[in-house]
Amino acid sequence: IWGGAAGCFPVLIAWAAVTNKVEWPAFILFMVIFLWTPPHYWPLSMKYSDDYNAANVPMLGAIAGARVVSTQVVLYGWATVVCSLLLVPVGGAGWIYTAAALLSGGGFLYESHLLYNRAKAGEVSNKGAMRVFHGSISYLTVLFVALAVDPFIGGAVFA
Repeated sequence: IWGGAAGCFPVLIAWAAVTNKVEWPAFILFMVIFLWTPPHYWPLSMKYSDDYNAANVPMLGAIAGARVVSTQVVLYGWATVVCSLLLVPVGGAGWIYTAAALLSGGGFLYESHLLYNRAKAGEVSNKGAMRVFHGSISYLTVLFVALAVDPFIGGAVFA
């Protein structure tokens, strides 16, 4: 998990390059990506668990059962969505971003909970795991596109 922090630093670096300082919204974006990485990657590691086991790489999706992995996916998914919503009061995000964060976050959480429910019933498939993987990509894409467009359309929710 902590190795994923390296993929989060570009947000801080870009923020500092543009503003000459690092502020709370940059840290929130860092945490969004940090918290998003596990529920994004673990479903993929569930699909390729045989490959990870053959290579003796102890990825959670390969060494833990589907129920454990899907529980972690749900918990990290919720943490990601809640963290993304912190940009509304702390970062001055507007209605476009807020709506996109809620709607795409809801879709991401829905797929995560479906994976968990299937794992609980012993019916997890590669297709179900990959729906969460692909959904996580869509979620983050929508979130950052909304973040880019939001300042140009309307004002902050908490002005």
